[in-house]
Amino acid sequence: MTFATVEDVLAKYEPTFGLETHVELNTKSKMFCGCSTDFGGEPNTRTCPTCLGLPGALPAVNALAIESTIKIGLALNCSIATWCRFARKNYFYPDMPKNFQTSQYDEPLCFDGYLDVEVDGVTHRVGIERVHMEEDTGKNTHVGGATGRIHGADYSLVDFNRAGIPLIEIVTKPVPGTGALAPEVAKAYVTALRDILRTLGVSDVRMEQGSLRCDVNTSLAPLGATEWGTRTETKNVNSLRSVERAVRSEMIRQAGLLDAGQRILQETRHFQETTGETRPGRSKEEATDYRHFPELDLVPVAPAPEWVEQIRANLPELPAARRARLVESLGVSADDLQQMSNAGVVELVGETVEAGAPVAEARNWWQGYLTQQANAKEVETAELNITPAHVARVIALVADGTLSTALARQAVDGVLETGDDVDAVIAAKGLKKVSDTGALEAAADAAIAADPDAAQKIRDGKVAAVGALVGQVMKATRGQADAAAVREILLRKLGQA
Repeated sequence: MTFATVEDVLAKYEPTFGLETHVELNTKSKMFCGCSTDFGGEPNTRTCPTCLGLPGALPAVNALAIESTIKIGLALNCSIATWCRFARKNYFYPDMPKNFQTSQYDEPLCFDGYLDVEVDGVTHRVGIERVHMEEDTGKNTHVGGATGRIHGADYSLVDFNRAGIPLIEIVTKPVPGTGALAPEVAKAYVTALRDILRTLGVSDVRMEQGSLRCDVNTSLAPLGATEWGTRTETKNVNSLRSVERAVRSEMIRQAGLLDAGQRILQETRHFQETTGETRPGRSKEEATDYRHFPELDLVPVAPAPEWVEQIRANLPELPAARRARLVESLGVSADDLQQMSNAGVVELVGETVEAGAPVAEARNWWQGYLTQQANAKEVETAELNITPAHVARVIALVADGTLSTALARQAVDGVLETGDDVDAVIAAKGLKKVSDTGALEAAADAAIAADPDAAQKIRDGKVAAVGALVGQVMKATRGQADAAAVREILLRKLGQA
């Protein structure tokens, strides 16, 4: 049997998936030292003896990182440990200067939670196994070769700026029973998780910069089987769309192997953005012995229950509750709500309205032009480099006559490109609408003189021909004229007003 789609797979197999999501916290200093966590910078300039693992350097836990982790655990309905500790996870990677990672092994700070996500009107509960603290590794750059990977490279460079940044790992329990919706549920989970993290303010969750990334575990079992199949682990998937594609790709690939009588290898795999497929990484057929043992240089973490309850009481309104409130306050119809939900813009529209925009205009921008831009960039609308506050400002400038619709889109394009404030983009690009009557009159005269045939048609009563002259004026003013005002001026000049 040829497996071309997920539906083909479901005729014989049942999928199960799980996700391990790594979140870089937005603390100002690293997990166990005072080095800056700012993104980028000259390689190996944000390091110290502690994060480089030099002899005699002692770590100290970042208190804000612990608080942020508790916030995440509470938002995911987890239990919070009253006592836990760090361990040394021993393995050699060239971008890990200590040759061990300070992590949490069998004693995570947060455990046994869940997150409910909705897909096609059905709620799916994703169990949370654990939320634990660790530190990020550095970054390898492989120079030469065609793939950017170590194989075929001429040499490799290591940047330790990122080594030691607070990293939170959120591990789900296996998620069975989602059937054909498995890829969409996986994507919906990461989407909801990202929204929670952003709401909590604990991470900038920029997947393109690696501050939020996922390992996607996928397995198939024959229909009616009592045990799950052998899983593969697709590493470091870095976009919402790619999470969905990775699950779908692995379901189809594994079904083809199983149907051919082959077995699935337990291995890591790498997702290929260009093809949407995965390729082999390293085998995990045998369990790796990381030789975990307690980190004796760090005292145990024992958050007081009173402190945990104080953190719980100060949590912001979480996305699910916020979405329900927004739907009620927006007063949209069930059909409108479904359309906004399908486009993933309910909260974006709500936040734009809260920033002062009318509901209809907010919906039109997010469901229309901005969704088109997201599709063109192959990202989710919420991942665009523009905020509801930006959109509300554009809507306000159109309403007061500062911008035409065409100029508003140019302003939005500028924000998408630079991330700058709307007014800064308008000033830089000179986008304000031309309202000088004298300038419009002169531009209209020039258009009439340049196209006497069209002008004569208008004088003869063929008013539709005015469109060509309006277009010339708009071109001459770089789209900054009010098209309606230009049309009125032209018709008046040609005796048709």
